[in-house]
Amino acid sequence: MGSLVLDALGKRYGASTAVERVDLDVGQGEMVALLGPSGCGKTTTLRMVAGFVPPSAGRVLIGGKDVTRTPPHARDTGMVFQSYALFPHMTVAENVAFGLEMRRVSRAERETRVREALRLVRLDALEDRLPRQLSGGQQQRVALARALVVNPAVFLLDEPLSNLDAKLRGEVRMEIRALQQRLGLTTLIVTHDQEEALTMADRLVVMERGRVRQVGTAEDLYERPADPFVAGFVGRCNLIEGRLEAQGQFRASSGALLPCAASPAPPGSCILALRPENVSITAGTDGAGRLKMITYLGPQTEYHLDLAGTPLLAIRQTPSADDPLRRLSPGDAVTISWDASAARLLPAAQPETGV
Repeated sequence: MGSLVLDALGKRYGASTAVERVDLDVGQGEMVALLGPSGCGKTTTLRMVAGFVPPSAGRVLIGGKDVTRTPPHARDTGMVFQSYALFPHMTVAENVAFGLEMRRVSRAERETRVREALRLVRLDALEDRLPRQLSGGQQQRVALARALVVNPAVFLLDEPLSNLDAKLRGEVRMEIRALQQRLGLTTLIVTHDQEEALTMADRLVVMERGRVRQVGTAEDLYERPADPFVAGFVGRCNLIEGRLEAQGQFRASSGALLPCAASPAPPGSCILALRPENVSITAGTDGAGRLKMITYLGPQTEYHLDLAGTPLLAIRQTPSADDPLRRLSPGDAVTISWDASAARLLPAAQPETGV
């Protein structure tokens, strides 16, 4: 077991930058998620840690040892690939034992460690089956066991749940997190699924276009996003362009005057960020609010609103049958409000540069 340090890690392909200077310290037993849209550089970062992609700059340290130029098999890491990468002609036990064979572990020790790894993932009764005889969730567990059996200092997961259906994803997500905590594994996981990252990781690293935008806990990123990209990517968020006109008063580009916290604002134009669950609506009119669309989502309902030309999204617990909100229809006038402290001012989005 050991900590993982990425020191100014970067990767270029010719004139194109895939990853630009990632600095990250993953503590012993911590799970950190690399989160971002497709093409943001998160998988390239993980593959540099694993040793499959040589970095163009920076270092990778595991347990204080510089492994930047160390080949993958000598890095003391265990990796679960997005596709699982199981050998179709090998049994479950043979797949799990493969990494130990490559490390020249004796047969007796291999058998003992394989049995223990399969017991951990609850597959000890299926050791003689081939991958094609397993469900998707069982194949996922085989991939986990194969990575765990080598007792890695760092556990690496590349979109490990993307091939599972929604219900199974939730179950396996909880199993992986419980296993990681029970074994105290230092873990780096790559995902584009914000719910997966929020529920599994101790800290999140939000990446966009090869750059780290913010590092922090789920609460940090959700409650205190550093910029509009993070606010919009981590959870749902109303992002309204405009400028601070007076203390506690934000003038939207539509002309609407909106309440916000009396906090320092960036000079010039800025963005008001407001989470949909903080927007309150009531039947009736203040002369400016109108309901555009209602989307029923079972326990929650989305209300798409217009406030003096400014579009807003409100998400509320689905109202009971006798609640006046239940009788609202698109086109109805509504009163829209929120606590000024719930609105956060962020610097205007920076122009995108080619990466």
